[in-house]
Amino acid sequence: MTQNLNAPLSVVLAGGGSAGHVSPLLAIAHAIRQTNPDAAILAVGTRDGLETQLVPAAGFELAFVERIPLPRKPSVDLLKLPVRMRRAILTAKAILREAKADVLVGVGGYVCTPMYLAAKSLGVPIVIHEANTKAGLANQVGARYTTFVGTAFEATKIRHAHLVGMPMRKAVATLDRKASRAAARERLGLDADLPTLIVTGGSLGALRINKAIAASLDALAAAGIQTLHITGKGKSVLGSDGEPLTGSLYRQVDYVNGMEDVYAAADLLLCRSGAGTVSEVAAVGLPAVFVPLPVGNGEQARNAAGLVAAGAALLVSDAELDARWIAENVIPLCLDAPKLALMGESAAVLGIRDAAESMAGMVLAASGN
Repeated sequence: MTQNLNAPLSVVLAGGGSAGHVSPLLAIAHAIRQTNPDAAILAVGTRDGLETQLVPAAGFELAFVERIPLPRKPSVDLLKLPVRMRRAILTAKAILREAKADVLVGVGGYVCTPMYLAAKSLGVPIVIHEANTKAGLANQVGARYTTFVGTAFEATKIRHAHLVGMPMRKAVATLDRKASRAAARERLGLDADLPTLIVTGGSLGALRINKAIAASLDALAAAGIQTLHITGKGKSVLGSDGEPLTGSLYRQVDYVNGMEDVYAAADLLLCRSGAGTVSEVAAVGLPAVFVPLPVGNGEQARNAAGLVAAGAALLVSDAELDARWIAENVIPLCLDAPKLALMGESAAVLGIRDAAESMAGMVLAASGN
């Protein structure tokens, strides 16, 4: 397919399932629109992913392709795979044709494999962003058909990789933590001057983190540290009376709308090490204690490895995190302002703030603009 020079640039962005895919997709879409205000943008996902909520809320149109997991072992699903894949590729071709797509951008996830294969068949240029240190199977397939491949981490092994960082929301990418701290703490109901630990297990919460913090409330308060605990929706930490846990200098909420306030308000963040969180922490220069999710292929530990090696973060396994570890490691660190400052500086050295713009540049280059 060749671009009609008299028509606006048409970009189709594919990916979804989790916030880890949808968030960079939307950041890239906004950067394209900022660079090329007339660009036609269409997102493609599945009907059971977070994209069904997040994409329309961001003001972009959404189309759907059947969700096709790629079975790793012999099964009935594996036998059905060829028929399902052919059907999904036909749908993907129809979407690209109807959109008159000049370029396809893929960020990973089940929907990307048929979209990449359809784009290759139709001659639509492909641009890929890989968010994790271990490249996903769909993006490995897509990388065979393009040289425009951006990665969030230097350690990522994928064909034609170019380090661009993690596309993120403008409010995070442009955050000045020091200048924003006072207002952010006020919005979050925190004291302006106390050492501040913010804890989050992500949108789904983290049981081990929640339990460890609940057992540490007295020690944290005795040290003069205020704690904001973001438990995850429906994951409130309950006390012995069955009510949400309370304590001196402790506040729990299930959700914060706008992580930039969290990053600005915290002296130290205790959190999982998903690719997006690790990249945002580095970009804003925030010291962190990472507790990798103890499932999958160990990618969360790999995501955090660069910051840990640089002295910008600590890492503790999910099994090791308890009240004793917090008392011996988190509390002293929270009270050591010079060390926190050095950690923040080390994080910022590795942080990349312009990934979305870099990806938008790849899109324009791939499309011939």
